[in-house]
Amino acid sequence: MKAENQYDVVILGGGLAGLTLSLQLRKQLPDLRVLVLERRMHPVPEAAFKIGESSVEIGAHYFARVLGLEEHIQRDQLPKLGLRYFFSGGDNSRIEKRVEMGGNKFFPAPSYQFDRGRFENFLGQRAREVGVDFTYGCKVTGIRLSDDDTDHVVETRDECYSTRWLVDASGRTNLLKTQLGLEKSVGHHAHSAWFRINERIKVDDWSDDVSWQQRNHDKSGQRWLSTNHFMGDGYWVWFIPLASGSTSIGIVVDGDMHSFETIDSYKKCMAWLEKHEPQCAAEIEPLEDRLQDFAGFENYSYSAQQVFSEKRWALTGEAGVFLDPFYSPGSDFIAMSNTFLTSLIEQEREGRPYEMYAGFYNEIYLKLFEGNLSLYEKQYPLFGNGTVMPAKVVWDFAYYWSFPAFFFFHERLADLRSFASAEDALNGLRDLNAEMQKSFRAWHAATKGDMPDTAMFFDVTEIPLMYRLNLGLTEPLSEEEFLPRLMANIADLENLAVEIKRLVNVKEPAKVYKALSALV
Repeated sequence: MKAENQYDVVILGGGLAGLTLSLQLRKQLPDLRVLVLERRMHPVPEAAFKIGESSVEIGAHYFARVLGLEEHIQRDQLPKLGLRYFFSGGDNSRIEKRVEMGGNKFFPAPSYQFDRGRFENFLGQRAREVGVDFTYGCKVTGIRLSDDDTDHVVETRDECYSTRWLVDASGRTNLLKTQLGLEKSVGHHAHSAWFRINERIKVDDWSDDVSWQQRNHDKSGQRWLSTNHFMGDGYWVWFIPLASGSTSIGIVVDGDMHSFETIDSYKKCMAWLEKHEPQCAAEIEPLEDRLQDFAGFENYSYSAQQVFSEKRWALTGEAGVFLDPFYSPGSDFIAMSNTFLTSLIEQEREGRPYEMYAGFYNEIYLKLFEGNLSLYEKQYPLFGNGTVMPAKVVWDFAYYWSFPAFFFFHERLADLRSFASAEDALNGLRDLNAEMQKSFRAWHAATKGDMPDTAMFFDVTEIPLMYRLNLGLTEPLSEEEFLPRLMANIADLENLAVEIKRLVNVKEPAKVYKALSALV
């Protein structure tokens, strides 16, 4: 083996997961020899490239602060005015007649909208600047994993490489998962189709109703900066703005309620929208000559039996697991898996017992996946319910900010002592979350078909509890302060669960919002 072909880490795949891992490794371990092998040519196209354009707090913090990419993000991407929801309202032909949930201001912990092509081009350039060997237009033809302390071997059409650590970041190609038989199905069966339109579509322009316009008082005319969700029974539709000027539009459906065959082409998507979301269809139709692409996934959600190995291989990003795009968790799971993996590689290089940590990290990561999966599994029938869904969204984000995001922001994700200290409380919290998801389904069953014809605005940023939990992500904490604050967060969630359960069977959205707004 040529010396120049010997590496400490070889990463299969130069997309979002692989390139960000390479940057994190070089930042934390500057002497590490890292090779990224990417099958696509670079530069990649802007806008019409990949989905996964909307980030939430963990992923946004990872890109901006952990990797130090904040300057690029603020200059060349878009800020995100949170997640915004329009629940079913009549025939969905008038946006001002729908129950709306969103924010009038940005939360303290920021999030962003990413043009994936623009971002991955930047990441590839940055990787080379920091000393990563980034090779594109390169197809992997063989992988030989070592069972002992010798290096793994990766073959391409032109070269052969040896590496201490091998990381699969090949996305849905699933190179290592397939080779090792690590595929694992999940109970969440959903489909998605999407396309990009070369036009900035602003939902703020969809109604001239004065009262509707004035709802968004602090940031008038900026609803378009949100990830906008149009919700109905068993589905949701996204509108995401991109910095390049395009708009990403997607349809996501429960596989038991809407078949993939109804959305597997652009023409079928438009017919589907005309039936379920006629106002969305009417806004898109005049712009069809600006259509940039079309793609889709059937049964997009999956897991893995293992993602980190004591044999010095790992899966990250979509090469490992994929949840659901509803709460934009894709970049979160990239951030978490890359952080676990960086810790493992650092421990192995320092001669510490990384083998034990690989098992624990694997367990924690897959438990985080399973806990998050419960937010979506069997929940799509609720999605058009403008009474139940606001309470569910509040619970789901309070859970996210209080536990996984709280660990990540305060650099405790790879700290086993923190998990051990709170093990009983965290196990109880997972059980409580599962119980709450069942409560939302029961509440929906009790109110389905009896929804009042009402339009109102849930301003989630005006709920004191939500603002406080989000702010808590950004506040510095000492080692002594972390555990007490975590326990206070869990106590807040337990109190929130009690308050939400008191609302079960309530049919009026205004009563739900009044109760949630009183949460301190």
